[in-house]
Amino acid sequence: MNKVLLVVDMQNDFIDGSLGTKEAVSIVPNVVQKIKEFEGKIIYTRDTHQGDYLSTQEGRNLPIEHCIEGTLGWEIHKDIQEIISPQNVIYNKVTFGSKDLILELEEMNKKEPIDEIELVGICTDICVISNALTIKTFLPEVKISVDENCCAGVTKESHKNALNAMKICQIQIK
Repeated sequence: MNKVLLVVDMQNDFIDGSLGTKEAVSIVPNVVQKIKEFEGKIIYTRDTHQGDYLSTQEGRNLPIEHCIEGTLGWEIHKDIQEIISPQNVIYNKVTFGSKDLILELEEMNKKEPIDEIELVGICTDICVISNALTIKTFLPEVKISVDENCCAGVTKESHKNALNAMKICQIQIK
């Protein structure tokens, strides 16, 4: 079975930094266990902003500096960083989704059909849902799933809303 695990934005600023939450802190052990037990290709995304973040469209709507490239907040959480293997790919993305990630997944699927792409990470209601729906759009015949116990949203309510929206769009919630 050809499976892909997409670990979305498990970065310090989203866990215990400028945009961190206790829910995000609580999923770290679950994500670590998922990565360790996963049999298949693992891909990571990393939200990546520059010093001019506050002047960007996103920065004007969310005026909290976060994930500025090269800072501690931009780095992937240490417990996860320790288990990233050299063959894993990390995609730096400047917005919620990643065009380069989609192109990579399309290429992988052409070479050997992907049976399932599973998403975990932060924030359920922003980057996880954005990537899940974009992947579903470009790879409609691939099973897409999200492990709700390995995701955290901006709020508990928006986390649940995002899970429900993805479920309606035929993304399996585990």
